[in-house]
Amino acid sequence: MKRSRSVILATVTALVAGGAAVYFGGNASAAAACAPAWSSSAVYVGGNQASQNGHNYTAKWWTQNESPATHSGQWDVWADNGACGGTTPPTTQPTTTPPTTVPPSNGTLPKHFLTGYWQNFYNGAAALKLASVPSNYDLIAVAFADATSTPGAVSFTLDSGLAAQVGGYTDAQFRADIATLHSRGKKVVISVGGERGTVSVASSTAATNFANTVYALMTTYGFDGVDIDLENGLNATYMAQALRSLRTKAGANLIITMAPQTIDMQSTGSSYFALALSIKDILTVVHTQYYNSGSMLGCDQMQAYSQGTVNFLTALACIQTQNGLRPDQVALGLPASGSAAGGGYQAPANVNAALDCLARGTNCGSFRPPATYPGIRGAMTWSINWDVTNGNSFGNTVKPHLATLP
Repeated sequence: MKRSRSVILATVTALVAGGAAVYFGGNASAAAACAPAWSSSAVYVGGNQASQNGHNYTAKWWTQNESPATHSGQWDVWADNGACGGTTPPTTQPTTTPPTTVPPSNGTLPKHFLTGYWQNFYNGAAALKLASVPSNYDLIAVAFADATSTPGAVSFTLDSGLAAQVGGYTDAQFRADIATLHSRGKKVVISVGGERGTVSVASSTAATNFANTVYALMTTYGFDGVDIDLENGLNATYMAQALRSLRTKAGANLIITMAPQTIDMQSTGSSYFALALSIKDILTVVHTQYYNSGSMLGCDQMQAYSQGTVNFLTALACIQTQNGLRPDQVALGLPASGSAAGGGYQAPANVNAALDCLARGTNCGSFRPPATYPGIRGAMTWSINWDVTNGNSFGNTVKPHLATLP
């Protein structure tokens, strides 16, 4: 994402297949007694068991309304324990004590919301103070925090070039602008990474440093959370450790977003996808960058779809919804204008059509997703500054449409 970037031309292999059934105790031919029947309204946490369609399943993490029969792959929430027999006990609510980490409340974020990146640098797009962000945007990601000489640690400094463009901008004014956005019902997160970012979290020590310094920025400036936009490598294990540590410090309202490149979400075996699944219980949303990508395989695994089309958005978004993420954790990331990215720009009306296709099954291109996802979370754009430069076309088109989704 971001200031400029070469197009990645790649077509990747099919998605990682689901895991095999596992049998506990005795031999596999002797079916175990069935656990209580799965309930779509029940909340299950790691270790809870349920049965469905003659199989027993064990939850790997927090889940609700995710059918074990369709969410039991290698990287999915349920582990298939094999066939069960006998009379299925009545449906009961799990009795396991809820974990200390539960799905975040996300503060006042709408059911469907629009995210935009605010540039803390000047590259020809409209220079803005934070309080000048148009009201279309519900979540503003400040781009970017910087790496320090300490592994995993990050810092933030207002860019002097930006300050010069807006007639001066002090640290105190920036903090006051975050408070102003809060008073308007907006949320603000600090984004870590970007195309030129060098933040690396590759050890337990680095994970601790990351959590401590991001939390320090949150308390200093009033950020509501963090956006992970590492484009030069990511260690899923240690980043998950860092984000869980940050969640412990910040509490249940912490917003965690991710902005992987398209290729990073092609397979559950990729580090970004693995990270998203491993923190699914505390993850707010993944707004994949559906641009600068070339052609990519969709969830049908039948053909490569070209960027810049409705098919590209719908066929790639369903990779995530079919492989473990909840629809409310999936959003579509697009450039605000042709100047904002190296390739993949498409008219905001196409974004609306893709959202309709995913949420309702209408306005699709030639590709139709295998299901509808009314909870699809929304859209993101790089960047707010480029959108303002382009007459606010993205925000003015996509934001009103989000309110029409189921």
